[in-house]
Amino acid sequence: MKVNLNWQGKLKFESTGETTGHTVTMDANEAAGGDASAPSPMEMVLHGAAGCMAIDIGVILRHRMDKVTKLAIEADGERADTEPKYYKRIKMNIIIDGDIPAKQAQRAADLSKDKYCSAVHSLVADVDVQVILNGEAL
Repeated sequence: MKVNLNWQGKLKFESTGETTGHTVTMDANEAAGGDASAPSPMEMVLHGAAGCMAIDIGVILRHRMDKVTKLAIEADGERADTEPKYYKRIKMNIIIDGDIPAKQAQRAADLSKDKYCSAVHSLVADVDVQVILNGEAL
């Protein structure tokens, strides 16, 4: 999976996914020197985690989704006070309405969190980040 990000001025950036061709815009808040015209990268991380869990839950419940009238997630992330201000804690309030037994909804949420959600697991993974500047490894 690959994305290509380009500067749009000030602290605004546009990033396009090579696989899908979809583009997202990110901006810093005003205190950091941006215009807050788009989600921040850390807000996008939270969007990704919530979206990943929602998709997983939909896939796990796929044979019962015709009984679901609402599937929503309220994600609340608490960040560290000092740099790097990573997420220390994320609370996912999952709302599922419809004719779905609570036990099945809980199982779907647990499977997503504990096994399937790549976005959530990326937040706790030991990731090797290699930095290359103008074609040369740093």
